[in-house]
Amino acid sequence: MRKITGNKLLVKALREEGVDILFGYPGACTIDISDELYKQDYTRVILPRHEQAAVHAADAYARSTGKVGVCLVTSGPGATNLVTGIATANYDSVPLVCFTGQVARNLIGNDAFQEVDIIGITRSICKYGVTVRNREDLGRIIKEAFYIARTGKPGPVIIDLPKDVMGELGNPEYPESVNIRGYKPNAGVHIGQLKRAVKMLHKAKRPLFLAGGGVNIAHANEAFTKLAETTGIPVITTIMGRGAIPTKHPLFIGNLGMHGMYAANMAVSECDLLFSIGTRFNDRITGRIHEFAPKAQIVHIDIDTASISRNVHVDVPIVADAKEASEKMLEYVTKVEMEEGWLEQIEAWKEEHPLKMKQKQVLTPQKIIEAINENFEKAIVVTDVGQHQMFMTQYLEMDENKKLLTSGGLGTMGYGFPGAIGAQIGNPDVPVIAISGDGGMQMNIQEFATAVGQELPLILCVFNNNYLGMVRQWQKLFYGKRYSMTCLRARKECEGKCGEAGHVCPPYTPDFVKLAESYGAKGIRVFKEEEIQSAFDEARKNTNVPTLIEFIIDPEDLVYPMIQPGGTLEDMLMDC
Repeated sequence: MRKITGNKLLVKALREEGVDILFGYPGACTIDISDELYKQDYTRVILPRHEQAAVHAADAYARSTGKVGVCLVTSGPGATNLVTGIATANYDSVPLVCFTGQVARNLIGNDAFQEVDIIGITRSICKYGVTVRNREDLGRIIKEAFYIARTGKPGPVIIDLPKDVMGELGNPEYPESVNIRGYKPNAGVHIGQLKRAVKMLHKAKRPLFLAGGGVNIAHANEAFTKLAETTGIPVITTIMGRGAIPTKHPLFIGNLGMHGMYAANMAVSECDLLFSIGTRFNDRITGRIHEFAPKAQIVHIDIDTASISRNVHVDVPIVADAKEASEKMLEYVTKVEMEEGWLEQIEAWKEEHPLKMKQKQVLTPQKIIEAINENFEKAIVVTDVGQHQMFMTQYLEMDENKKLLTSGGLGTMGYGFPGAIGAQIGNPDVPVIAISGDGGMQMNIQEFATAVGQELPLILCVFNNNYLGMVRQWQKLFYGKRYSMTCLRARKECEGKCGEAGHVCPPYTPDFVKLAESYGAKGIRVFKEEEIQSAFDEARKNTNVPTLIEFIIDPEDLVYPMIQPGGTLEDMLMDC
């Protein structure tokens, strides 16, 4: 049997695992891998302009295709630049395999050039991480990595590759199967627990379904929607669960939580059974934890055992995949006889505080998002983090043809642009729209070079309000309008003068339109509502180059409703 190097085996493994796209940035410890990738024609290599962009792109590629996202970076700073993206994927349960270069084994621990313990650094923010110490273990470790990443609760896996190990000759065979002692993902539904939950469902008078991101991750949307329709039970979602049921469905109430819909938050406070599928019950959806769903028994279905009863005590725990559990429930559920007036009460809450922004003559985020709803029947929308993200989760209409990708658990600014690149590469025939604030856009703006180089017809929407808007919103509401560190027009000349009579604010930096054009992309600036349609029309004509549309919006447009810090779901600030 002819032996091959570890570098060749890695390239062979990528093919065996069906990795058609790899996002990678080279360096000294991975240059031999780059050379082997050059010699093959199966795995397409995408060169970003920053390692963080590589992992975000791989993340969105995975979210949008259902495949495992893969990235490759060198040792030291290359590896550490992945950390934020690894944590992002970990919190949102995204299957990634991240390969990092490492110095030779004899140099590990000696403070060698570009040496870091990336496995130690990422231990708490990944599903699994390992440094390959022996060439003969390489194939098995790679096989296990892909299996671990995509099974059970999906997540990121890091494989650290010492340069000398990868250069060694060894077994050319790549394993066909995996047998990991101690790792046996749940493969079924406990029928006894499920029947118990169904029985509670049919006894409930004011039941409510809560769908989290687990429904979308498991691609359980169709089964869950049918479950809601069969029982007639109304549905609320977390931000990450939005789209679990079409947003125009009559049973859909809205999002729950800090910026959730009034009717959704009130429904949780008054329901007698909260039936949750695929959510962690984090602080952004519960408000004051001890007063969450005070009148309700709680059923919790989740693939992750550790997520059940961690934050909120539940009455019936069920460890199961969201799709499998929903499909199984359909065998037992029937129409639920609810308390007279329960659905009417929910409708009354909707009418009492409908979700809408104050009508203005100037451009508002709601008007922009409504234009996206009207112009794009099919699309993948990728957001950054901030006010624009919350506006999108409130107003974007979603169904099987329109998906939303966003950093929910970690709240990572800078995700939007590289995420859109990954989504577009994975879905070349689907329009991809990135939504960013003027702050978030600048965190990975160098990826214009990647998008232009790959001839991607991205539509990049920048909501420019001159501020780091979400932090400014808190400063306005709770910090006496002391806008510290949030003005993006601030210069040295402004020190001590902000807000003074007669002080003229300096021009905004950068000029987004000129910056886009300097990369070879297109740029459009929009000031008025009547300019929105023509901007999108123009952007759609650019089929092999990205288009940035800068929307000039009012910094006083705040995200409402909003739960006050330390408040309950009923303690909502309303301005809508």
